[in-house]
Order: sequence, then C-alpha cells, then structure tokens
Amino acid sequence: MTLYAIGDIHGHLDLLHAAHARVEADRAREGTSDAALIHVGDLVDRGPDSRGVVQAMMELVAQDQRVRVLKGNHDNMFVLFAEDTPREDPHLRSDLSWLHPRLGGQDTLASYGIDTDQPLEALHREARKVVPPAHIAFLDGLPLSHVQEEVLAVHAGIRPGVALADQTQQDLIWIRAGFLDDVTDHGALVVHGHTTVPEVELHPNRLALDTGAAYGGPLSAVAIEGREVFLLTDQGRKKVQPLR
Repeated sequence: MTLYAIGDIHGHLDLLHAAHARVEADRAREGTSDAALIHVGDLVDRGPDSRGVVQAMMELVAQDQRVRVLKGNHDNMFVLFAEDTPREDPHLRSDLSWLHPRLGGQDTLASYGIDTDQPLEALHREARKVVPPAHIAFLDGLPLSHVQEEVLAVHAGIRPGVALADQTQQDLIWIRAGFLDDVTDHGALVVHGHTTVPEVELHPNRLALDTGAAYGGPLSAVAIEGREVFLLTDQGRKKVQPLR
C-alpha cells in the first residue's frame, strides 16, 4: 500500500501547493487515490505565510479524510505563546524564545498582520485579538504520531526502546540525540522531519524528510511503499537510494 508524506512546511504556502500538486499527479499516474497523505508538522515559523498554511491545512483536513497533519515543535511553540499567559517551550535554551529571529515566531505573527516591533505584553495582547482561536485550537489538537502498516510517522523521532504509548511529547517533537545516531530496528520505518537534511535520506530504520524549506530549500513529498521510497518530482517518481 502506498503512503504519501510531506516534510516541514514552515509557512511556505506556495511550496505546499506545489507539493500537493505532485502528490495528486502521482495519484493519477499510479492509481493510488485512496492512499493517505501525512504532513510531519512544523506548519508555521520562518516562512512568509504561516497563516495561509494553517488555514489551508484546516480546510484540507476538514474536506479530505485521507489527509493527516502531525504536530511539530514550532506549532507547539505558537500554541504556548497564544495562551492567556504566554509560555515558552521548556525544551528551549534559556537564552532563546519563540520570538527570537532563529525560531521565526515573529514571521508567524507578521503573517497575521501583527506589528512585531512592540513590547512583549502588547504583542501578546494583539496576537490574542487577531489570531483566530480556531487556528490555535487546530494546531493544539494535532496528533503526535500516525501508524500505518510498516510506517510510524512523527515530527522529530522517537526514544529508541520505548513503546509508542510511553513516548513523551517532548521527544516526539524535539528529539535528535539518541535517535538520529541510533541504528536499532524500530520495527516500523520511522518517518520524520525536524532535522534538516540536504536531500531526503532513507536509513535502514528511518526516513528524514525535512529538506530545508525554512531556509530556501525544497519542500519534499514522497511516496512510501513498504521500505521503498520515491521522491515526487515534476517529472515523476525518483527512487530514493537507501543509506547504509
């Protein structure tokens, strides 16, 4: 059975539309109209149109039962900022915040028409007025994982050796060390984003999809069939060669 997956979007609505078009073209060629489509999270931050991405994904999920969207760490940071009293993700270093230029929170707020050149209290107050509560509720309610046959899709990865039911949200949306360097067979192929790679990487136990849309790179879409992975291009499928 075919499963489609798309990497970290980071506010790039134009790239998202293009990725969806490649998926639809592949469906037509391969006869896979019933196949699910997974987005591995990080809808917001750094790109120019986080608002447009969130709205588009809300509408698509409501209209198309094949579509799944997972929660990323950037989505969660937006949710925490939008609470009655803004909070920072406990995973962040003490010298960083969601509004730090490295994280991209200001880009997200700007996409809602908010002037980000104002004190934190005023900025938070305006965000609470301007950002649609439905957008925050949508991001907050996103699942942390999706299991289908031989695939386990998450945003960042898993803690090796820990059952899925016992994984923490922090690991599922933030983990790098202990996962990326682990060669254990997880049973399922772990499909993830979060850590930027120059091109889609197929390891024996995981598939890395974040090819840097946040930094000017492409937004990659793939078709997964068992342990075979195909990058979707405007010219058709290109088999991703496994790394050893």
